[in-house]
Amino acid sequence: MSKAKAKNRAAQRHRRHLRIRKKIWGTASRPRLVVFRSLKNLEGQVVDDDDRRTLVGLSTLSSDLRSFKAESRNQRVDVAHAAGKLLAEKALSQGIDSVVFDRGGYQYHGRVKAFAEGAREGGLKF
Repeated sequence: MSKAKAKNRAAQRHRRHLRIRKKIWGTASRPRLVVFRSLKNLEGQVVDDDDRRTLVGLSTLSSDLRSFKAESRNQRVDVAHAAGKLLAEKALSQGIDSVVFDRGGYQYHGRVKAFAEGAREGGLKF
């Protein structure tokens, strides 16, 4: 990307994500927990950047979360929290207990924050 100022929101988020990624690196002992947020769904991955592979991944579209029923008014936040918890359980079953959180250029607020808190409740340390 050139030095010109980003024109749209997606490009601005991409620039923020690149700025964050300069400082955050996932290793085998402490992989990176990545969050991607779309308008309706949320995805999370635990990535080992040294080997360039995804260790665990989960989406709010996964079959494990289809039966989840939200109880509060903001259903997407509740589903994001449950997704974080489920991803943490999957990561713990593979022996991953400590991660580096990568918010992906998004503000640490709303669904991203709920996902992170769910992952913490599930047993991940970051």
